[in-house]
Amino acid sequence: MADAVAPRHLRMPRVEKRMQVGLFGGSFNPPHAGHALVAEIALRALALDQLWWMVTPGNPLKDGRALAPLGERIARSERVAEDPRIKVTAFEAAFRVRYTADTLDLVRARNPGVDFVWIMGADNLAQFHRWQRWRHIALTMPIAVVDRPGSTLAFVSSVFAKTFDHARIDERGAARLARMRPPAWTFIHGPRSSLSSTALRDAAKAQGGASGPRRPPVLKP
Repeated sequence: MADAVAPRHLRMPRVEKRMQVGLFGGSFNPPHAGHALVAEIALRALALDQLWWMVTPGNPLKDGRALAPLGERIARSERVAEDPRIKVTAFEAAFRVRYTADTLDLVRARNPGVDFVWIMGADNLAQFHRWQRWRHIALTMPIAVVDRPGSTLAFVSSVFAKTFDHARIDERGAARLARMRPPAWTFIHGPRSSLSSTALRDAAKAQGGASGPRRPPVLKP
């Protein structure tokens, strides 16, 4: 069934000490090529051994009524995330954590000796200061912000960027970010996809379908 979640998706992926692991969370409602592009850029720029594609049960800042079943979002994510280093997981549902700050605390506590970095698209920067304990997030784990269309200037104008301007490193040093002591963050430029989950949902509604057609990413320099 689309809403069933396999036990393996409710466990944290297996890691080893000294690995560099990226955490990329979201509702992925639906996942699309733009998400995959962010993941691939992060894998390369941050020299990651793994990237955890964390499909969340829900987003406290978004309307949950439009949320597809968790099992369906996991299955779609696995079709989009083709790199074997990407591990699609929904362990947050098993541990019943809602907020990113709690997730990061949980991950660090259960995986000593592993170097983690939080990854997010630049479109999240504008409202990052609205997240629960956002300062705690910045002080818990290094953060990599990957460019998204229309959000490039957020890395200088957002509340987060202004608050932690002293902790920003040049993206040329991104491969060292996971091993740095927080607060530490960088903004990674690169190709951008104009796809968005909201646009895909709207297109699906207009066509009377559940997810809308898959389209290739639209890349911008």
